[in-house]
Order: sequence, then C-alpha cells, then structure tokens
Amino acid sequence: MESEQLFNRGYGRNSYNSITSASSDEELLDGAGVIMDFHTTEDDNLLDGDASPGSNYAMSNGGGGGGASSSTHLLDLLEEPIPGVGTYDDFHTIDWVREKCKDRERHRKINSKKKESAWEFTKSLYDAWSGWLVVTLTGLASGALAGVIDIAADWMNDLKEGVCLSAMWFNHEQCCWDSNETTFAERDKCPQWKTWAELILGQAEGPGSYIMNYFMFTFWALSFAFLAVSLVKVFAPYACGSGIPEIKTILSGFIIRGYLGKWTLMIKTITLVLAVASGLSLGKEGPLVHVACCCGNIFSYLFPKYSKNEAKKREVSYYFPLKTLWRSFFAALVAAFVLRSINPFGNSRLVLFYVEYHTPWYLFELFPFILLGVFGGLWGAFFIRANIAWCRRRKSTRFGKYPVLEVITVAAITAIVAFPNPYTRQNTSELIKELFTDCGPLESSQLCQYRSQMNGSQAYPEGSDAAATPGVYSAMWQLSLALVFKIIMTIFTFGLKVPSGLFIPSMAIGAIAGRIVGIAVEQLAYYHHDWFLFREWCEVGADCITPGLYAMVGAAACLGGVTRMTVSLVVIVFELTGGLEYIVPLMAAVMTSKWVGDAFGREGIYEAHIRLNGYPFLDAKEEFTHTTLAREVMRPRRSDPPLAVLTQDDMTLAELQTVISETSYNGFPVIVSKESQRLVGFALRRDITIAIENARRKQEGIVLNSRVYFTQHAPTLPADSPRPLKLRSILDMSPFTVTDHTPMEIVVDIFRKLGLRQCLVTHNGRLLGIITKKDILRHMAQMANQDPESIMFN
Repeated sequence: MESEQLFNRGYGRNSYNSITSASSDEELLDGAGVIMDFHTTEDDNLLDGDASPGSNYAMSNGGGGGGASSSTHLLDLLEEPIPGVGTYDDFHTIDWVREKCKDRERHRKINSKKKESAWEFTKSLYDAWSGWLVVTLTGLASGALAGVIDIAADWMNDLKEGVCLSAMWFNHEQCCWDSNETTFAERDKCPQWKTWAELILGQAEGPGSYIMNYFMFTFWALSFAFLAVSLVKVFAPYACGSGIPEIKTILSGFIIRGYLGKWTLMIKTITLVLAVASGLSLGKEGPLVHVACCCGNIFSYLFPKYSKNEAKKREVSYYFPLKTLWRSFFAALVAAFVLRSINPFGNSRLVLFYVEYHTPWYLFELFPFILLGVFGGLWGAFFIRANIAWCRRRKSTRFGKYPVLEVITVAAITAIVAFPNPYTRQNTSELIKELFTDCGPLESSQLCQYRSQMNGSQAYPEGSDAAATPGVYSAMWQLSLALVFKIIMTIFTFGLKVPSGLFIPSMAIGAIAGRIVGIAVEQLAYYHHDWFLFREWCEVGADCITPGLYAMVGAAACLGGVTRMTVSLVVIVFELTGGLEYIVPLMAAVMTSKWVGDAFGREGIYEAHIRLNGYPFLDAKEEFTHTTLAREVMRPRRSDPPLAVLTQDDMTLAELQTVISETSYNGFPVIVSKESQRLVGFALRRDITIAIENARRKQEGIVLNSRVYFTQHAPTLPADSPRPLKLRSILDMSPFTVTDHTPMEIVVDIFRKLGLRQCLVTHNGRLLGIITKKDILRHMAQMANQDPESIMFN
C-alpha cells in the first residue's frame, strides 16, 4: 500500500466502482487521458525521434469478458480514443500512414451518420466543402497580402529619395501621374515630388544637394533594416529567410511549431516590406510563399478535417491527390482575382514584368541564349558554394551571435555603394523591368539612346537596331559594375535574419548579363550585317535583335542555376512576363543552366540550406546508387547497447517507467518475449506516457507493480495481484518491416514514397533492429563523404 500511496500522491481520484469481471477491469483502463510531460531530445533520437504508432490509431479491443448487454455498452463507451494519443512533439516527423488511416476512419464515421438526421447531413456537407473553403480563404488572404506588400514596399522604397507633398501615401510614380509639368526626358520629375535635399536645404542641384540625398538614402535604408531585424529577433525568429527550405521540410512531414503561426505571418508581412525597402539585395517572392503557407495553416485550424490531421494539411508533397491540384488551381484563381482588384503594379496587369516584343527570335540567336545558360549555371554553382560557406562560417563563429549588427553592416555597405550608380540605387524590380523593356519611341532610358541612321540626326528610332550612342556604352559600364555589386552582395545577404528571397536578385543578375550580351549582339549585327550569320535574315535598318529578350532569357538562366528548377521555372517566367511565344529560348537557356550547374553539384540553393540546417528531408530527386543492405544501416550496431524493447505481457509499470526514464528514444518495438524476439508491434513513447497518465488520473488500483500488457486479454495473474494496465489501444500492430537483406535502395524508395518515420528490421520474423529517417540521412551523408553527425535539427 505504501507504493500505491506514493504512486497516487498529488493526483485526483475518480470513485472506483468494483467490477467483478477481470476483462472488464482491463477495458476500464483505455479511457481518455491527458499529456504527461516527458521531455525528449530532438528528432535525432528515435531511436532518433522517427518512431510512431503507425496506422492503428484507435484499434478496437474486441471481446473480453462480460457478456451482459449493459457491460458491453459500458465497454464501448470506455473504448473511445485517448485524447493526446497520436499527436506529435515539436521537431518530430509525422506518421503518414497513421494519419491517412485516421482520415479514412473519420470519413467512414461521417458517411455512416449523415442519413440519421438533417443536422448530420449538414455536417457531412460542411466536411465535404471544407477543403474548398480553406483554399478560398487562403487565396483571398494571400492575394490581399501580396498586393499590400507590393504597394507598401514601393512607397517605402521611394521614401528614401523623397516625399510627395500633395499626397504622402503616393510613391514617386503615382505622385507625378496627374502632373502636367513633366517632360519626356524627365518624366519622373514634377513639382509635387520633393527630394529630401529640396525639403531640407531648399535646393535640388549641387554638391550639397547630392550629399544630403546620399545621407538620407543611407539613413532610411539603415532605419528600415534595423527595424526589420529587431522585429524578427524580438517577436518572430522564424520570420527570417525565405522560408522555402523549411516549408519543403514541413511539407515532407516534419513538425516545426510556430513556423506557420499567426505571429510569424504578421511579423513576416511587416518585415518583408521593411527589408525590401531597405535596398538589401533580396526579393519578396520567396517569402511570399511562406506568407501564403501561413495563411493556409491558420485557416486550416477552422476546420476539424484539417486541424486534427497533420497529413491532410500537407497533401502537396509525398502525397498529392488530384483533388489537391484542382484546389490549388482554385486558390491561385482567387488570389489572382484579388491581386487584379488591388492592381499593385499600376498597369492593370497581373504580371510583374509585362513584356511585349515586336521582333521574332532567329535560329542563330540560340547560340547566345545557350551562352547565357552557361553563365547562369556557373553563377548558380558559384553562388551556392559561396553562400553556404558564408552561412556555415556564420554558424560557427562569434559573428553569427550578433544578427542585428550583421544586418546593419550589410545594409550600410549596400546603401553606400549602391547610391552613386543609378542601376543599383533603384528598386531591383524596377531595374529588371527596365532591362526587360524593348526600346521604342516612348522609352527615355539611357539604354535606349540610339542614333538614327536616316539623316544622321539625334533621335529615338522606333527600332533599337541602330548605332549606340555614348550614353548606351556608359549605361553598359554602369550595368557591369552593378553586376559585380549584385553578385557580391547577394552572397552575403541571403541568409540574414530578415525576410529574404532569392528570385528577384538572381533574375536581376541574369537580366543585367543578358542585356549586356543583347546590346553586344545587336551592335555586332548592325555593323556587320553582311556576315553570313546575319546576311540571310537581318537586312540593313531592320529591327533584328531585341536586347530585352536577352535580359529575360538571362534572368531565367540565372534563376535556374541557383534553384535548379526547369519546367516550373519556365512557367514562373511566363507568369512574371507574359512572354509565352519565347518558350524555346527560355527552355534552351534553363536546361543549359541546369546541366552546367549539375556538373558542379546537383543540389539547388534550397536543398543546400536544408542540408546545412540538418533538416530531416529526403529529396525525391536525389538518387541512391549504393549497394548497401538494411542490416548495415540499422541500429543497434555491434558497438551499441541492445535495442530497447518492450515485452507484450510480462513487464510491470515500474519496469516500463524505468525504460522510459533511462532512454531518450521516442518509440519502442513490442516483442513476445526476450527469448523469442518475435515482433508484435510498435508503441510510441509519447502515447505510452499519455496512456499511463490517463490511467493514473482516472482509475484506481494502478500501482508500480501493476502488470502492463499489450495483448487482447489480460495474462493469468494471482488473485492478490494489483490491477493490470492494458495498453493495446496505443499499439501499432502493423509496423513497416523489412528483412535484413533488403537493399537500401529499396528502403530509401519506401521512405520517400510513403513518408515513413521508421521501419523495423527482422530476420525470419525475429526483431534485429530499426532504421529511421535520420539513419538513412546519416548513411547517405556518409556515402557522400560528408559528416553524418551533421544530420540533426539545428
């Protein structure tokens, strides 16, 4: 009795009504429960935190004593699932198989009840339409936030240069829309818009004015950067970066609590505007993916169908049903409708860089397009290695402990170096738009200052195939300096503790290189139109070469070199530019970029950051070509202690708690006995502790020497034995198993396609060991001559 009092101390008790049937006693212990806080280590302990109860989430215990009808109803009542069982801790992997079984059981229950009453039928309709409601709300919110972010970022970016006196909320372009005092050459100057030098010093020209504008530009850039990194550090550390590596990991089944929460959404939205406006070499497209995922996650909690099932939230990665494709399309449709209503680009179009070229491309131009693809692949390989090296150094040195100082330093260097060059001073999106634009009579850009050959006069011809003036060559020198600047600063910017995307900076680098190549080919065709390369298709005075097209192809090539995307990248470029007729040049450049980049390493920047951070992500594109077997990867190894296991019916509660307290594993195989080692099933540590706490709170008679059993019926016990504890309902009796001779190539394929957390290794039905996702990642790292211990959540 002393042990029972010690065990029960500090816990409330329900009244205990004696039930004569032994099997009825068993059933009473499977009721509801609460969470017992056993602290576990990170996901590298599952044996590494990758074990799970599997598919039998709420198995019926079946028969078992008490043949009376009233007793049967009582047992059915008490056999309801235990609250908390089947949930996951932070930094752990979900069990896709179990979650799908839960969803099928929920669906069967709804279908069985919908004919009982009008209310149940209404609930079934609500459940059926909840998926469409989620994507509708997500599309509305994503489109609205994207529009607000675009408008706010443009306004704050122009705030660094001046302010609109007639309407403070107008950016520079909007301020001069209604002005009648603008000129063709200086269409961005109007009385309503005042630079800071005009406001403070009262003068628009001169050294003093230049210095004042320089100072205010740097001041606002540093202010925006400091505010952004401070908000991220204090309120939402997960709001930094692009978020795509983490989202890919989350979609693969990993749990990162708070990463898609409301605080992260709010802070990411605000700081994304600030980071873009600060002038740092970053974009907002990648972080907008994170913002949209936050919206989807938050809205999913309004519907039990998704809030209680982790796999249903992730139907876009390992498991992608056709209905998810239609819902994704519908969400994009809603978001596009909202974005068109807001009109953030001010051109009544849905694309950011709308282009309209009047000249077709010619077969000869595939050669410079492929050269741009080679440049994109080389740039991507160089950027990935340099950025990962810098991020690794940041993690391993004292410099990484001062994120605010790092952001301020990079922002200061960026602002100071960027201001003198007009192509680095302006917003990166505006730079790309200018580089994509085809020269015409309405363009006043320095890139379009060509000399007409009709009468030798200085003019802006309709076509751009004419002799370039010194203004064009000056612009090319400035673009070359901007290219070097963008390459260097993007390496040090991506990975800062502020929201930072990579699409726009990569596209800017490619667009600059492409425009330079395009102008060079254009001038070559103009001065040497009699060469055999041009003679057949480029007549004198004809509009043959479009430098803006080269900029677009270069942008796609550099983005492909960094991300290693192909088909999706070409589609993204179509979405950004509307240039559908230039599919062949884009495809040629993107494929060349990928081939060249893959020659130096097959992983893109996001996969590289996943590996750097040690996220448990199995890339479906990565091939496993080694000839190892399951027994060579499983644990325990020869030098390891024996595998921690539970027996099905001869352990006491004290022995079970000892196993839990002395190990950090998150799951335990259940065997018949230590002698036979025959596998029965698998039990998750978290579920065991919850079930024990539930029995301790709700039932009397459970003491430290109570027998614990995972079988259907209680073992035969002496008459004076304490009440046994039945844990069959938390046991996965169909865990995935492989034999010790199974090739690891097949094991890896199973993990990828089924999203497994672990599988057990047997030999002739006897348990030998366990393989977890972390074990596979460590093994793959070891085979690639990398540090296997780097596979841990960091």
